[in-house]
Amino acid sequence: MAHKKIVYVIVEGPSDETALGVALSKVFDKETVYVEMTHGDITTRKGVDTSNIFSKIGDMVREYTKRNPYKKADFLKIIHLVDMDGAYIPDDRIVENTDADRPIYSPTDIQTKSRNGIIFRNEQKRKNIDKLCTCSQIWDIPYRVYFMSCNLDHVLYNKLNSSDDEKENDAYRFARKCKENTIDFVNYISKSEFSVMEGYKESWGFIKEELHSLERHTNFGLCFQEGKDGRQ
Repeated sequence: MAHKKIVYVIVEGPSDETALGVALSKVFDKETVYVEMTHGDITTRKGVDTSNIFSKIGDMVREYTKRNPYKKADFLKIIHLVDMDGAYIPDDRIVENTDADRPIYSPTDIQTKSRNGIIFRNEQKRKNIDKLCTCSQIWDIPYRVYFMSCNLDHVLYNKLNSSDDEKENDAYRFARKCKENTIDFVNYISKSEFSVMEGYKESWGFIKEELHSLERHTNFGLCFQEGKDGRQ
C-alpha cells in the first residue's frame, strides 16, 4: 500500500478545526489530514510582515515534523484558510463606535471603538495576504491560501459576529452533517452563490475589490477542483 501523504491545513481557531477537520479527512481519505490552529490570525500577528511571513508558516510545518516522525517529502500540500475581515475595504467604511467592545462586522462596514487600530490591522493584513497569494511553495511543499470572507462562520453558516459558544456549537453541527455526506460538503463550498470559482488568481482579484472582503464569499472550492487552483 502506498504511504499516505500529509495534507497540512492551517486555520485560525478551534471552531474552524472542529467544523472542517472531519470533512477534509473524508475528502482527502487517501491521505492524512492534520489541522494546525494558529490561535489567531497569523497575517495580523505582531512582528509578522512580508519579510518573514513565509518563514513563519514554514516554522509551523517544521515544528510539526519535530513532534512527529515525518520529513518534508511526507507532505502532499499545505492548505491555508484566512478570514478576510474586511481587509480591503476603503478606510471610510471603518466607523467609530464607542459602544463596540469588539469589532462589529456587516456587509457594508466595520464598527469599532478603535478605528485607527482597525485601519492599521487592515494595512498589515493586506500586505501579508498580497504576499501569500504569490506563493506556490513553502519549505518546498505545494502551498495555497484560500479566503473565507468575511470569516469562516459567515461562509459556512451565514452568521456574522458570533460568540465563541455560538461558533463552537455551529461547528459541531456542521461537522456532524459533513460526516454523513462529504459530497454535499464539497458541493456546498464549490457550487453555492457565495462560491468564487473563476480561478485562483481571478478569485483573489475579486475578493480585493469594492466591499467583497466584507461580503460572503470563498474560493475554497478551488481546492477540490483539480487544475483550477493552478496545479494539476
